[in-house]
Amino acid sequence: MAHIQEIFKAYAPAYIRQYGDRMPKNHVKAVRAITSCRTAAAGIVVYDCVECGRPHMRFLSCGNRHCSLCQSHKTRQWLEQQLDRQMPGHHFMITFTVPEQLREVIRGHQRTAYEAMFAASSQTLKIFAADPRYVGGDLPGFFGVLHTWGRQLQYHPHIHYVVTGGAVSVSDGRWHPSSRAFFAPVNAMSVIFRAKLKELFKNQGLFPQIDPDVWQKGFNVNCQAMTGSHQSIRYLAPYVFKVAITDRRIIAVENDVVRFRYKKSGSQRWRTMTLATDEFIRRFLQHVLPTGFMKIRYFGFMGSKPSVRRDQVRALIEMAYGFDVDVPTPEPASERLPVCEECGARLIIRYVVAHPFGPGPDDG
Repeated sequence: MAHIQEIFKAYAPAYIRQYGDRMPKNHVKAVRAITSCRTAAAGIVVYDCVECGRPHMRFLSCGNRHCSLCQSHKTRQWLEQQLDRQMPGHHFMITFTVPEQLREVIRGHQRTAYEAMFAASSQTLKIFAADPRYVGGDLPGFFGVLHTWGRQLQYHPHIHYVVTGGAVSVSDGRWHPSSRAFFAPVNAMSVIFRAKLKELFKNQGLFPQIDPDVWQKGFNVNCQAMTGSHQSIRYLAPYVFKVAITDRRIIAVENDVVRFRYKKSGSQRWRTMTLATDEFIRRFLQHVLPTGFMKIRYFGFMGSKPSVRRDQVRALIEMAYGFDVDVPTPEPASERLPVCEECGARLIIRYVVAHPFGPGPDDG
């Protein structure tokens, strides 16, 4: 099995020589980080064993969020944190997608367009949560994760939200639950999402670049009921810090082409795609996010400064259901500590030679 790092080491230098003057700086930085990850170029940490005193030297990870070698630990930490913070009761997985004809404009103005997608979709969720026909609470709780890729590495921006099955009403101080199987009509949410995105693009000056026919297209909104937030959180966890493609999908690299596996939507059968190495790198890099852009965002009582605390919301949910509700039990945190290869004792850090990229915002 080939590795993404090997592909970049072998072919990225020629790619940069050809396209470097047109490449965004964050793309070049991602290439440098991926090719240097867990090598001497990324930095070195030296440990001492607390028992036998034997020194151990390990290469550092680059820490870049687009490097497939660095994300498993972050995924595990995020999953444990979210499972610890989840609310009782039913939830929904709601996904907002834009038409294919709009993607080229979004790709050319990523920071501005992604901000607009988050704003339009989150405002849509708040509108329908406040509607008494569906939920009737003006303080819902949800978080969203931006994805930009499809199964063949094509550019496909969309946002997944994990949404609590209800909302707090500030006016009466009560929890208003939604139906267990229904949050709001997806067609109506699609119309509002489209209208809000259109208005935001007008305000941001992107509207003249967009074909007017796009606004007649369907802006797909999908809503899936979940019995608890743990279902949707576990589903999303591998994707939160996942890069566009991982090593296990790479079949081979030979004769300047990359062969990798993928599954079509709705199918469990593996298929094979073959791309020239420079096209593979191009598709990979189009999913590198703008420097410092937050791909995970929290809203309502899950936000950073909610008007109602999480413990208060939890109590309101339990009272609304007469305490006949499953209260999630936090899972114990897991941490892989380095141990001595000789005696199995714990290792302590002696010193670190830091990697040259620094822990900048692009690495988060």
